[in-house]
Amino acid sequence: MNWKIPVSLFFVLYSMITIFLVGETILSSFKTKMELVENLLGFPKAPTMKNYYTVFVEEGFAKYIGNSILLVLISLILLMLVSSMLAFGMAQYSFRGKKLLQGYFLIGLMMPVQLSILPLYLILSRIGMINNLPGLALLYAANLSFPFLVFYQFFLQLPKPLLESARIDGAGDFRTFLEIVIPISRPVFATVGLLQFVTIWNDFFLPMVFLPKKTVQTLTLAIYSYTGNFLKNWDKIFAAVTIALVPILIFYFVFSEQIVTGLTAGSTKE
Repeated sequence: MNWKIPVSLFFVLYSMITIFLVGETILSSFKTKMELVENLLGFPKAPTMKNYYTVFVEEGFAKYIGNSILLVLISLILLMLVSSMLAFGMAQYSFRGKKLLQGYFLIGLMMPVQLSILPLYLILSRIGMINNLPGLALLYAANLSFPFLVFYQFFLQLPKPLLESARIDGAGDFRTFLEIVIPISRPVFATVGLLQFVTIWNDFFLPMVFLPKKTVQTLTLAIYSYTGNFLKNWDKIFAAVTIALVPILIFYFVFSEQIVTGLTAGSTKE
């Protein structure tokens, strides 16, 4: 059976549903609460910016955006630096226990963070990093399994003559990594960066556990605050979700070419 047509139709349908949901979210952010009840799926009859004004000006939403941006920046810098350098070293050198270490990272992919949430909370509590954005960033940075494996597969295919010529010219491993490996690995860095950015930016569980204080809460927690047992402020929720979508869309459109290249970089051998 030729699976090409069914698979293509599935992805076309999936893309159409995704585009529809994103578009409907954006359109709904310009509707009043009453219009959302009367005209949920249609275009706004009288578009209003009141929801955005309420979210930004009256409720100080910019503070939560700043918290999320700071958390993502610290997490990504640490995560990308550690995972890429570790993967480069593992790909270039053979040593005792290498296979065991690779298996350790594979196991990390299969273990949900919820299994270790209690010891993690106790550790951060003892070192005074509850309600602390850098403390939570350390947890994200420690989640090395996926970034490491992506970098590792790519670094295995680096041209050996290029690295050897750098060493002959007197470049050490660190200089080789900075001046040669990183520039030719930009597509993979963009891909890993986007996937981890989306994961951290959209995460709800870890901020809920480790950032209970309102002044350090992230975007997802702020959006959740608009929900309740009996009342949901859908007008504000749609505006807040639209705001949360903007950085992800900007990141993707800026680096889309490199992301596509990075996704296929480790799939073939030359």
